[in-house]
Amino acid sequence: MSQPKFRHSLLALAVASVVSMPAYAQQEAQSEENEAKALERIEVTARRKTESLQEVPVSVSSFSAGDLTDVGVEDITELQQRIPNATIQVSRGTNSTLTAYIRGVGQQDPLWGFEPGVGVYIDDVYMARPQGAVLEVFDLERIEVLRGPQGTLYGKNTIGGALKYVTKELTGYDELSIQGTVGSYNQRDIKISGQTAISDNLYVGAAVASLQRDGFGEYVNTGEDNYNKDLLTYRISAKWLINSDMDLKFSYDKTEDDSNAKGAYRLQTSAVTGQEPYDDVYNSNTAMPVDNLVETEGWSLIYNWDVNANWGFKSVTASREGYTNTNIDFNSTGEPIFMVPAIYEDEQFTQEFQLSYTNNRDFDFVGGVYFYDGEACGVFGTVLPMYLAALGGVTVDNGGCVDTDSLAFYGQGTYQMNDDWSLTLGGRYTKDEKEADVFRYTYLGVHYINDGSVGTPYDPAQVRAAYGDPFAVNSEFTSGGDWSRFSPHVAVNFQATDDVMLYASYSNGFKSGGVDMRADKSLNPTIDEPYDPEIVDTFEFGLKSELLDGRMRLNSAVFFSDYTDMQVTVQRVVEAGISSQVLNAGESTVKGFEVETVFAATDSLNFTAMLGYIDAEFDAVVYTEPATGETTDVTDAWSFQNTPELTYNIGFNQTFDLESGQIVWSGNYAYRDDVQMFEAASPLDQDSYGLLNTSVVWYSNSGQWSVGLHGKNLTDEEYRVGGYNFGPTFGDDAIVGYYGDPRTVSLSVGYKF
Repeated sequence: MSQPKFRHSLLALAVASVVSMPAYAQQEAQSEENEAKALERIEVTARRKTESLQEVPVSVSSFSAGDLTDVGVEDITELQQRIPNATIQVSRGTNSTLTAYIRGVGQQDPLWGFEPGVGVYIDDVYMARPQGAVLEVFDLERIEVLRGPQGTLYGKNTIGGALKYVTKELTGYDELSIQGTVGSYNQRDIKISGQTAISDNLYVGAAVASLQRDGFGEYVNTGEDNYNKDLLTYRISAKWLINSDMDLKFSYDKTEDDSNAKGAYRLQTSAVTGQEPYDDVYNSNTAMPVDNLVETEGWSLIYNWDVNANWGFKSVTASREGYTNTNIDFNSTGEPIFMVPAIYEDEQFTQEFQLSYTNNRDFDFVGGVYFYDGEACGVFGTVLPMYLAALGGVTVDNGGCVDTDSLAFYGQGTYQMNDDWSLTLGGRYTKDEKEADVFRYTYLGVHYINDGSVGTPYDPAQVRAAYGDPFAVNSEFTSGGDWSRFSPHVAVNFQATDDVMLYASYSNGFKSGGVDMRADKSLNPTIDEPYDPEIVDTFEFGLKSELLDGRMRLNSAVFFSDYTDMQVTVQRVVEAGISSQVLNAGESTVKGFEVETVFAATDSLNFTAMLGYIDAEFDAVVYTEPATGETTDVTDAWSFQNTPELTYNIGFNQTFDLESGQIVWSGNYAYRDDVQMFEAASPLDQDSYGLLNTSVVWYSNSGQWSVGLHGKNLTDEEYRVGGYNFGPTFGDDAIVGYYGDPRTVSLSVGYKF
């Protein structure tokens, strides 16, 4: 198989990309006539097969590499602006931990043992932990975001939706590209990627990115950077074409984030030091080292076999592991009042066998078996040097491990009943088994669990060996359980015209139960009992259409979800410390709608819009106070976390022809309604806000050079994305917030050999 030595990407054909909303598509090359042309077909793999976006009875948004390059998207959290009814944000104290919600379903707490409600996948490999899940955009083919339960075809815990990160395919062509970026706060990034063919049937590729930036603020009392970035990530891959029907692809990736731990902004004056909130929300104080390390790495082996014209077989074997070592000063005054050093460590192995069938006429099917084996461990110390100061302070160490085994069988088939009607039926049977070891010890005096003095700090025997017998044993137990469920899916499509498709679907989502790894039995004697699974039943009615001779794409959906036993993490300050519970929050209802559209007004001008509305409310919730056993009906007092009622995005994309190439000017305004950080109202709740962005990118006629100028959050909007809400705690309060990026401007220059 002969391969050319170089293939220059024809970027000039793709510069009219629509980049301000999820359903973007690249327009065809500009014609000599000054009239709009039809939007290009978008292909997705939402149903584990390649289909047109307009044929899939699923609410899905797709972003190509070109779409993201045009607006300078740096990581997946920026997609939040372009997806209706979604929250995709950095979680609290690091750059790399993800908080993801779709249609009100997600997981706010990144503690080990708690599982996300939105599944993140890299090339069909599920990432079980949110640490390291803020994926950087590089060496990318596309990103797909599926909204609503996706359990029929995807692995564990896609009860809210799935985010698919698809890396660039190895083609065997010789390619090499380099991009450098400088920007605000001394941003200095470099990305290099390339691939080649070693032989006619063996291709290799590699990509590396170094991302550096000074802090948006500083730790005022130490002078160190706050909200800085120091990250290195790389990927290597190889593809072997065994024969015309078989191929085998190996991939390995690693990310190391050495950015400082983020310091939080105090919202109230300290009762201990008198420190008032700073004028700059990115400034903080700390009584701890700002050392922070988040490492993730993984490998995968994907085997494809086209058995014959009808049958296909696929095997996905993968392993991933992660490590986090960080420090969080909850009080943020510079005095050692309430400090939390923490270590998280996890590893997972997954194996999926998939069988597909099509008769190339009226029926296709995808089914298989999925196995997951994972262990998540961790420990954090609540270090209180000034609490009971006469006794030298207090340290509470909380840690342990949870082992999870999951086995699932799934299948989904689509039957084309006639030219207009098709029926899809699917189901997934899942069985999860978990066993957790939990300890919580109270020591008099001060020590740091992550100072290296304990070999395995989440092993209670090693903790006791290092620090002796504790003053009090708050928890020391083993617990677990197993849960199983069959999750069905059914969808009906009606092709009303060649350009209009209507669909109705029902999907069931399931996330298994677990054990609260913060459990304190001295405060809550029944806390060692596992919490139950949460379940969502979602009905959706949608429309997918292409209007005005293909110049306008208009997709919309209306959905209704019955949410049962929602897992809500609740932490309360009590006289003896901080009490944690995971409540199965009764019954709740989520309903809303979504609209996405792109309109090619002329051959060089596109307008785009996205609108999401969601009404999420608890129908029946009773909260039990752990210290007293007193029950309270909080149905009317609680609200959904991280779920704004209204989101919208409007934008444009204009192309200008020059003798030297083309310029693409794009801009968008993204609005988010009021949002509540936790289940109960708090000072951390964020008012509505909007972000204004614009980009100007020049592409050379040769397709080799590109220069992009990107301005983000141009109005310098101040908005919170997370925080901690502990009232009077150990002599002071800990009501502190974390914030999204301020106004930034960056300049990128790229060259493709």
